[in-house]
Amino acid sequence: MSNVIELRIKRQDGPGQPARWESFKIPYRPKLNVISVLMEIQQNPVNAEGNRTTPVVWECNCLEEVCGACSMNINGQARQACTALIDQLKQPIVLEPLRKFPLVRDLMVDRTVMFDSLKKVRAWIPIDGTYDLGPGPRMAEAKRQWAYELSKCMTCGCCAESCPQFNSRSKFIGPAAISQVRLFNAHPTGEMNKHERLEVLLEEGGISDCGNAQNCVRACPKAIPLTTSLADLNRDANKFAVDRWLRK
Repeated sequence: MSNVIELRIKRQDGPGQPARWESFKIPYRPKLNVISVLMEIQQNPVNAEGNRTTPVVWECNCLEEVCGACSMNINGQARQACTALIDQLKQPIVLEPLRKFPLVRDLMVDRTVMFDSLKKVRAWIPIDGTYDLGPGPRMAEAKRQWAYELSKCMTCGCCAESCPQFNSRSKFIGPAAISQVRLFNAHPTGEMNKHERLEVLLEEGGISDCGNAQNCVRACPKAIPLTTSLADLNRDANKFAVDRWLRK
């Protein structure tokens, strides 16, 4: 291992501003992650040519792969910067922002579209809290186990970044939101409003816009079975569509 860490970072001062590449060299220490190196640059923003520059802008929060905020392309792969260990990365380490979301600055993007999609599919349990409902019905253990896997989604955007159908020219809501429909439809209380979520999946940008590329399940840092959710909901949505047509 070299005694320095070399990075190439794609930088942009804001939307519509010209992009540029800037290189940095940081003294090597074992067990660093990408966030640690970006913090080193933040403390002393001097590039590889020895010129002072502006600190690199990125987003982070929990630093333990729970919040999903620090998503970026690292050596061409969408992943979480907090769990990207320097000792396991090929140098120079190339950092770029996610391409499927509006850029804010440097490595920071705006993932609002993902949260809007969660609102669209009503990814919540509609309990108003006006009175005590008492203990809810129990879920079967086997069902609880796979539902828990779906609940690990942190809306990080890695699945959307890898999905060819998710882009600025498409209305596809993406695999993360669709998987959350499966989660909340499986809930004993959420199931009462499953038809509302399935109706959204039948609209433009819903389940039929999935091209079955299966990139999402490979890109997910939490190993969520996204393609299983897509397959199950494709069946449920089509069954719901037929039932709705027969009831007319």
